[in-house]
Amino acid sequence: MIPQLRAWHQRFEALGLTVVGVHSPEFFWEKPYEKVADATRRLGVRYPVVQDNDLGIWKRFGVRAWPTLVLVDRKGVVRYRHIGEGDYEETEAMIRRLLAEGR
Repeated sequence: MIPQLRAWHQRFEALGLTVVGVHSPEFFWEKPYEKVADATRRLGVRYPVVQDNDLGIWKRFGVRAWPTLVLVDRKGVVRYRHIGEGDYEETEAMIRRLLAEGR
């Protein structure tokens, strides 16, 4: 999913898309800030990534599996959710739709 998020960030940021990665660790060794920072550099992630070590964001958005992608509109309303990899064309279509609504 990270390659697709990088691509969407690069293509749509100027049009108003804000990609925010949320790192919700499954294991205790995934919690240190340094590990998350190293991984984002190694993977070429240029969008912000927040640490969700206490799973507060995970719970707030009702996430139950990795990865879960959530699209939130400009008003803060969740408009789309996808669990797992794939359906990138459908997701991109929704991104384009939401960006068009914001014009």
